[in-house]
Amino acid sequence: MTLFDPPAPLAERLRPRTVAEVVGQTHLLGPGKPLTRVLGSGRLGSLILWGPPGVGKTTLARLLAGEVGAHFIPLSAVTAGVKDVREAVTEAERLRGRGQKTILFLDEIHRFNKAQQDALLPHVESGLLTLIGATTENPSFEVNPALRSRARTLVLEALKPEEVRGLLDRALTDPRGLSGVTAEDGALDLLARLAEGDARRALSTLEVASTLSNPVTPDAITEAFGRHLPQMDKNGEDFYNLISALHKSVRGSHVDGALYWLARMVEGGADPLYVARRVVRMAAEDIGLADPQALRLCIAARDTVEFLGSPEGDLALAQAVVYLALAPKSNSVYVAWKNALNAVRDGEGLPIPLHLRNAPTALMRQQGYGKGYAYYFDDPEGSFAQNYLPDGVQLGLYAPTGEGWEARVADRWRKLRDAHGDGGEE
Repeated sequence: MTLFDPPAPLAERLRPRTVAEVVGQTHLLGPGKPLTRVLGSGRLGSLILWGPPGVGKTTLARLLAGEVGAHFIPLSAVTAGVKDVREAVTEAERLRGRGQKTILFLDEIHRFNKAQQDALLPHVESGLLTLIGATTENPSFEVNPALRSRARTLVLEALKPEEVRGLLDRALTDPRGLSGVTAEDGALDLLARLAEGDARRALSTLEVASTLSNPVTPDAITEAFGRHLPQMDKNGEDFYNLISALHKSVRGSHVDGALYWLARMVEGGADPLYVARRVVRMAAEDIGLADPQALRLCIAARDTVEFLGSPEGDLALAQAVVYLALAPKSNSVYVAWKNALNAVRDGEGLPIPLHLRNAPTALMRQQGYGKGYAYYFDDPEGSFAQNYLPDGVQLGLYAPTGEGWEARVADRWRKLRDAHGDGGEE
């Protein structure tokens, strides 16, 4: 081996050679589990392997091809196109003439656009190609329904810390690993936690740390790992799951949960203004009139983020999130607004009562526009008593709760309904 022929990275050298060497994924590879049954039958259909980075999607695809004796063609959707698919089809047709099956492995299949994915369909459907697609994104959103219907989706899970730790131990003892390197237990335990289930990142970090210290120490692991940025694809499912977790923690009045998910988003690189807009929405949707101050505070937080930027403006977001989590909750306005929209969309347009119509001209006044309208400040009782919907129409759109400031609203609402009597809305 020379300077111009360096060894493969540790993660590549330790890639499992058999299914038995695969770490984790016992829900798929344990006794009686889906892939175990498939391998036992010797018949492998098309699959979509969905899971986070570094959990063995590529490795598993290679091993499955070997187990069923199929020719393996690997492509990456980042660099491949329809031309590469055609070449794979040509090769598969040639091999089929010899009685050999072909597995086309398409890494990051979500990177293929609709037309590129459609190009696979006839060959998958005919059985010429057995497709194994790998993706970190939710196939429900990123893979065409027609292709999904022809492939079974299997979810791969992030490795548990103890599984990562076992893999790190293997790296120090396996002849293919880091010969002559030792590590302190605390160092490997730290790396097993930091890796967040990503075997490739764990092994790559250990390899770098081994060049800094032998035995490998926790300080060497920290230096090799670099700054810990929480996993978050700004355009992927994790991003929307995080904002969902933040919103639901606020709604559930769980301050620590709300702060934690906010910090995950900020540290993961989310646009602070996007987060601020969602926080404003939370104030309108879930706090509402239970605390009208909440919306004003969230607008101020958004303005602060825009004025100061990050990280200084992040504290205003944290303040808003804590306030919302602790505030009384009411979605009565949110529900009332949806009810109003549904009433408009699903029903016929109600005629506007004449006394509520504008009457800027003599002709309109002759037609009765505005006639009999009771102006509140001149005639409060008459204003309460008049109809604000057509005769006989009752919608019941708004129902205030007794939460926070809205308890006062509910009291006022009851008094107004009593004042309206049978002539107004209920």
